[in-house]
Amino acid sequence: FFFKQKTAYEIKECDWSSDVCSSDLVTADAVLYPNSQSNVTPKISAPVKRVMANRGDHVRAGQLIAELEGADLASAVEEAKHQYELTQSAYQTVTGATVREDKGKAQADVEAARETYEAAKKVYDSRVALQKEGALAQRTVDESRVAMVQAQIQLSTAQRHLETLDSVSQREAIRSAEAQMNAAKAHMDSASVQLSYTQIRSPISGVVADRPVYPGEMAVPGTPLVSLVDISQLTARANVPVRDAAAIRVGRPARITGPDGDLAGKVTVVSPAVDPNTTTVEVWVQVPNAGEKLKPGATVRVSIIAETIQNTLVVPTTALLNSGEGG
Repeated sequence: FFFKQKTAYEIKECDWSSDVCSSDLVTADAVLYPNSQSNVTPKISAPVKRVMANRGDHVRAGQLIAELEGADLASAVEEAKHQYELTQSAYQTVTGATVREDKGKAQADVEAARETYEAAKKVYDSRVALQKEGALAQRTVDESRVAMVQAQIQLSTAQRHLETLDSVSQREAIRSAEAQMNAAKAHMDSASVQLSYTQIRSPISGVVADRPVYPGEMAVPGTPLVSLVDISQLTARANVPVRDAAAIRVGRPARITGPDGDLAGKVTVVSPAVDPNTTTVEVWVQVPNAGEKLKPGATVRVSIIAETIQNTLVVPTTALLNSGEGG
């Protein structure tokens, strides 16, 4: 036989047909908390234009629940948008027309300088030949040589200018225009984000628990505009003695008993730490709240099936004899 002594937190029930003794039932008082909650605060300071949710209203995640004044921010967005369009136009001009025109002109200058040099060189070569035959004076040959050298210098200058456009100037001009365009876009995006902060949307689906701010009042970052709670499911938080909590596992079935009857749930959290003040362990039991009959803050009784003992026979303590007794 196996014997277990009852405690104030245990009830034994047996299913004799299956030869399974049902489990230790740990019970304790608990307080109900919402499944999730949120205090919706603004990110900018601005007067409240309107509030579209009142206390007790149900809202969806992403639903617009309040709006702040934002005419100045909208103007800033338009200004930034126009500035961005101007930098886009400048960038397209640099990458399209200006750079191509500069490069085309440089290439044309190179070709013209090359033709001039080749013509001057032909004249010089021709005069050198005639001078060797005694048909031209040396002075004429020297003049043609100077003209050829000047043409060669012009060709070299034009070639270096074209190379510079290809290697440095063109890249720097494009990079500068692109940087200005990107900076203007970042400014426009920042202004758009600031404007979006005037639209206050619900981060969760739930019920409006409080709405302390009204139209015309100043919204301040850090001060809630609306408080929301999700009570579609509730969590009962109970403090259980250490020796009983040792047998409780996450996922174990449980029931919550309140003014409106019993609700089935399951254990979702068993704290790994012991509260040194009460020497208890906090256990959470989550239950669905159909019809939202249960309210956060209410006190209920939780009953948790802590463990299942197979093939045992439960004998009440009154049937046990001390060793000093006869029998």
